[in-house]
Amino acid sequence: MTESVLDVRGVSIWKGLLDKPSQDAMVADLREVATAAPFRRYETPGGRRMSVRMTAAGDLGWVTDRSGYRYDPMQPDGDRWPGIPTSILDVWNTVSGTSRPPDSCLVNFYGEGAKMGMHQDRDETDTSWPVVSISLGDSALFRVGGTSRGGATESVWLDSGDVAVLAGAARLAFHGIDRIRFGSSSLLPEGGRINVTLRVAG
Repeated sequence: MTESVLDVRGVSIWKGLLDKPSQDAMVADLREVATAAPFRRYETPGGRRMSVRMTAAGDLGWVTDRSGYRYDPMQPDGDRWPGIPTSILDVWNTVSGTSRPPDSCLVNFYGEGAKMGMHQDRDETDTSWPVVSISLGDSALFRVGGTSRGGATESVWLDSGDVAVLAGAARLAFHGIDRIRFGSSSLLPEGGRINVTLRVAG
């Protein structure tokens, strides 16, 4: 593990927090999650298909369709979400600064050309709890702004094993992924990036 922590407009970036064996173990755990809760490309309320594929673990998963964005205890097929793997909870316990466990673990897969527009994480019931974001696989250009849309932003490359924490004044910062550097990591045999975010949602 590393002690290198960057501050990007109030977001703490723990560079290289997870070593390669830890990343491999987490990917194996996530494959089990995806077996119980397959990745899906959700449709936004406006009818647009998201470029990332998503799944989740924990008591609540995040879903979107024509009726809106929301946390739901059930997958779209009616099954409950699988439990959050211990390997992922260990990261929360290391960096979150709270003893309260997360109840939602969102998993996004970015294939070649995928991105995520600037947005706030504000669908949670209480936004005072941190959001912990784990990067696995290909590097991604992470952009962070302020708590209102528009204005100055700052960007940093997130590499496999990096962990970002949005907390305090930066908890509601607008942020997004402009692009991934496809093929920059050998962690995933077919390339791409997995982003795991832990939250207290309910």
